[in-house]
Amino acid sequence: MVGARRLGRRFGWLWAAYAMSAYGSGLGFGALSLIAVLVLEASPAEVSALSAVGPAVGALLAVPLAPWVEFRRKRPVMIAMDLVRCAALATIPVGYAFGWLSLAQLLVVSAVVAATRIAFNAASGAYLKALLQPADLLVANARFESTHWSSIAVGPPLGGAAIGLFGPVATVVADAASYLLSALCVTATGGREQPPRPATPGPPRAGTVLDGWRHIAADPVLRALYLNNLLVAGLIMATEPLLAVLLLRDLGFAPWQYALAFAAPCLGGLVGSRLAHRVVARHGQHAVFRTVGTLRVLWLIGLAFVGPGVVGLVTVIAIELAIIVNMSLYTPVLATYRLAHTPGHLVARTLSAWSIGQQAAIALCTAIGGLLASHTDPRTALTVAGLLALATPLLLPRAPHPPRPEPTPARTDA
Repeated sequence: MVGARRLGRRFGWLWAAYAMSAYGSGLGFGALSLIAVLVLEASPAEVSALSAVGPAVGALLAVPLAPWVEFRRKRPVMIAMDLVRCAALATIPVGYAFGWLSLAQLLVVSAVVAATRIAFNAASGAYLKALLQPADLLVANARFESTHWSSIAVGPPLGGAAIGLFGPVATVVADAASYLLSALCVTATGGREQPPRPATPGPPRAGTVLDGWRHIAADPVLRALYLNNLLVAGLIMATEPLLAVLLLRDLGFAPWQYALAFAAPCLGGLVGSRLAHRVVARHGQHAVFRTVGTLRVLWLIGLAFVGPGVVGLVTVIAIELAIIVNMSLYTPVLATYRLAHTPGHLVARTLSAWSIGQQAAIALCTAIGGLLASHTDPRTALTVAGLLALATPLLLPRAPHPPRPEPTPARTDA
């Protein structure tokens, strides 16, 4: 079981840091869009731009950050990224209080938060690989995954209540504070971290920014998993705004029903993440990739057939639950495999390349889905997304691949 193995005090603080920021983000889920609508009276096009352009620009900003993260101690990088996110978000309540708030400011904050999130996650992955033994990585990643889904299950409903009680920027304040608490937890991990040692002597090459993608492309299994992940993540996330229009506008669901349809299935993430270690021990990583990687996309097509009333609500919850259980089982296994098959001196750049590609795929698929829905209807767009998802298992790897030896191990001193 996920909770049965002790991973040490330092991992405990790292996990606490992850939980702080995850629950803060859960509370602040959709806060920028809500502020744009309620405070700035933004148009639908402006809200869509905020949702797509900010993260896309953040992904571009994260490209040159990848080698900067790679060749520095990871704990100070994580602390710095938390503090930058805290400061960026803190400008929103200040601007609101003094009447300075603008859509441009929200776009800048969205881009900064997206870029620093990618950099933090890259540094965190490299730090985790150096902190733990390989046999403990799956347990650690499963704990992160369960925390992620529990934060989504409880965060948005609590955030909505906080906005109703304290005003439109309340959850942004909580989110900013969560990054400050995360920075304190990362600081509390302690220990002495050895400076990174590049695989080749001398200053970093000009092309090091692309080394993460080169590593992924050179490994046939990682390449297959990467391409599959891009398409699956893009298609699943593209259905969210389409489903919102279908449920709230076309089928007349109440806002609380819509929130319940997304929050309740997230509890399935606790189930899948806790099963990950046991399933891998019995069937192996490759079986998880092929079987669970297929099961997580089979259900998406069902969203196109959701009807009104209680039956429709139960249908959405059941479909989302099936997707999330399989996703939460698959994701920590993927994260563990990716760390095991990436040399220590390439982890930050590889994780950055993975996140940047995923963010770009989500933005592209969401834009295409919106265009298709505007020329047809949400059900047609959901049907196309579901049919494309059924083809994604063809991209999954067909054979296991042994880990590559690491030429320059980069361990964190205990």
